[in-house]
Amino acid sequence: MVTVWTENTYDGKDFRSVLPFDFESVATEVAGEVLRRAGCPFDAEVSLTLVDDETMHRINRETRGVDRTTDVLSFPAVAYTSPAAFREAEQDRAGSFDPESGRLMLGDILISVRKVAEQAEAYGHSTRREFAFLVAHSTLHLIGYDHMTPEEETIMFAKQEEALESLGIGRDSD
Repeated sequence: MVTVWTENTYDGKDFRSVLPFDFESVATEVAGEVLRRAGCPFDAEVSLTLVDDETMHRINRETRGVDRTTDVLSFPAVAYTSPAAFREAEQDRAGSFDPESGRLMLGDILISVRKVAEQAEAYGHSTRREFAFLVAHSTLHLIGYDHMTPEEETIMFAKQEEALESLGIGRDSD
């Protein structure tokens, strides 16, 4: 399960004017596919917040010490010793699972709506595809994947493309 919270405006406009698709359904579908492919044995929860560039810049500076905006930030709730080691979360059931719903709490994703639009245009694909890519990328970060080395990058990028392709969200899709 993916829970989506959004800011009310984006440069004075509703986010839906920039993301003209059901982004809540896309986020749920993409995060769910990433988790399914990773073998997640639990119902899971991801918090997704759509923000403007100013908010993203501030959070990037405050949390990472990077004084610029970025397209996406991921804040994992579980520290995995290896990617998709879901049983580690189970060992810390009190800290990793929502006591009311019983879902595994994976963490938070923040996406810059402006960056979705800019990058979609730069890469020549739809905002839906760019948004889906960022959700897949961030969900993989939440379950312990990274791209700090060339080997890690190859694995992580292949996993995000496989998930998107399986959903029919390729570079040429709408």
